[in-house]
Amino acid sequence: MKKIIIATLLFSLVLTGCSLKGKTAAQILKPEEAKAKAEKFITDNLVQAGTKVTVKEITEENDLYKLKVDIGSGQDIESYITKDGQNFFPQVINIAELEKQVADQNAQVAGQKETATVTTKSDKPIVELFVMSYCPYGTQIEKGIIPAVEALGDKIDFKLKFCDYTMHGAKEAEENLRQYCIGKEQSGKLFSYMNCFLKAGDSDSCLNEAGVDTGKMDSCVAAATKEYAIDVNSTDFAIYKDDAQKYGVQGSPTLVINGGQVSSSRDSANLLKTICSAFNNTPEECSKTLSSETPAAGFGTGVVAGDSTSAGCAQ
Repeated sequence: MKKIIIATLLFSLVLTGCSLKGKTAAQILKPEEAKAKAEKFITDNLVQAGTKVTVKEITEENDLYKLKVDIGSGQDIESYITKDGQNFFPQVINIAELEKQVADQNAQVAGQKETATVTTKSDKPIVELFVMSYCPYGTQIEKGIIPAVEALGDKIDFKLKFCDYTMHGAKEAEENLRQYCIGKEQSGKLFSYMNCFLKAGDSDSCLNEAGVDTGKMDSCVAAATKEYAIDVNSTDFAIYKDDAQKYGVQGSPTLVINGGQVSSSRDSANLLKTICSAFNNTPEECSKTLSSETPAAGFGTGVVAGDSTSAGCAQ
């Protein structure tokens, strides 16, 4: 690694025309002169006023002087200065050490994601997700929770439900109805449809791709529209109004497990952990490895850094 660093620095000197080729002896600093120049340069330009800078050691490395610099931090800083005193390299980057630091920081960010613990346990947890079909944060958690629900299969009772109001126009009420009816009468095709719909919001092509019986779905939509007095041009959406009021649902998304609201990160790995915390006896499916990347809000297959647990659509 040391040879690579020195070779890289020397290569940089050549590219910038800063090698010692053609320099006279008078232009080459003696070690003590280079030491004094480095101390003054660092003191005047790179540290806070009053900081004592000491070059503890200086050795030759080809066209460079290698310095061990003490600035009172308790750790020597390895730096380089060209022998003519024209170029100073304040710090050598140890690649392995930097990669470890980045990995540790990424692990810390991942550790900050929220994995909730459900206090009310059951043999078969009831998982209810309330969303608005065009809420970008509703689609975000849907992308995260579908793999978790599929991993657990019939070990849980999962229901996709809708808030008792809409915020994204008639298209949202119409889409809520479609998804409600697919889930009610063609449940085996719901996730196939959803995985397609969440990519671009193209319901027509996704109905075809998922093999949904549209005649059966349309009959269900007509019946639900009449039963719940739904006007797609109104913001009211009453299909799950009683449940929404019972659980205090005030926005999309709202996750309810075993009758209580739960706040969890929206990546599949943490959602799986959150749901699995609701079991009396944890099944082996909970050990499955799922993605810890947080899906991007809205439609699409992208991911985002960090977490967005608190973001949602609410009046």
